[in-house]
Amino acid sequence: MGEVATHRRGLTELLDPAFLARLEGLDWVSRRVLRGKLQGERRSKARGQGVEFADHRPYVAGDDLRFVDWNIYGRLNQLVLKLFLEEQDLTVHVAVDVSGSMATGDPAKERFAKRLAAALGYLSLVHNNRVTLSRFAGGLLGQLGPMRGRGYLASMAEFLLAADGPGTSRFEAACRQLAAGRTGSGIMVVLSDFLFKEGFEAGLNRLVSPHYDLYVIQVLSPQELSPTLSGDLRLVDVEDDDATEVTISGALLKAYQRNLAAYCNQVKGLCLRHGAVYGLASSADSVESLVLNTLRRMRLLR
Repeated sequence: MGEVATHRRGLTELLDPAFLARLEGLDWVSRRVLRGKLQGERRSKARGQGVEFADHRPYVAGDDLRFVDWNIYGRLNQLVLKLFLEEQDLTVHVAVDVSGSMATGDPAKERFAKRLAAALGYLSLVHNNRVTLSRFAGGLLGQLGPMRGRGYLASMAEFLLAADGPGTSRFEAACRQLAAGRTGSGIMVVLSDFLFKEGFEAGLNRLVSPHYDLYVIQVLSPQELSPTLSGDLRLVDVEDDDATEVTISGALLKAYQRNLAAYCNQVKGLCLRHGAVYGLASSADSVESLVLNTLRRMRLLR
């Protein structure tokens, strides 16, 4: 009992206990599952050597005699094999951007992304799926997993609550490492503002795979979505200290919002071309509503 309480205390720094209870009623939706040696809770229609009888098929020379239905042989003098529903594992990989730009905003984008990652990691662990969490900025900064089962809840919370400090984005380098470390088949969720000077295309292209359903959640702050700045300002890049002098006017704000909308549509368009799913969230949004409503509409969860 003490161990469970420790898990809950760590997670409650990120998520409300009532929300955690509701997460247990959700599950992943994926077209790609991995036949694993360990039994997960996810049962597929694939026929193999699992635990639940499904059907028969005629015996073929070389088949394992342990699976012959000897009762049918005794009655009908026919050799047939018993087929079973096979347990299959789902692999889930959640990658969180912790570069310098994610620390900005009110509420901070990084906090929102880590809370969302905690929710997705929690429902993976309670359903006994295989899950990996990653933090990235100028490369892969940290990785936890693969994990399976509730015993990792405290480790997951500690991993997500870790402070990485400000870092410069190198998205393609990070994605190259993420792609190289993936195994099997399953789901990959990337949480980021996608505000990379190098662009997002090369990085996202590296994550496209026939073995993984890719979900991209772009997290922007309310100040980025609807800025209220005015006057003469000196804007400084939080990651590389690059500065520029600007005069903020109504016309400039309108041009900014048009450009931002176009940029977000470019991210969405690349996702659609590769069969990935795109979502846009504000760091002021409710993580609970995003998970319980939006991600279900996106067919990531059910």
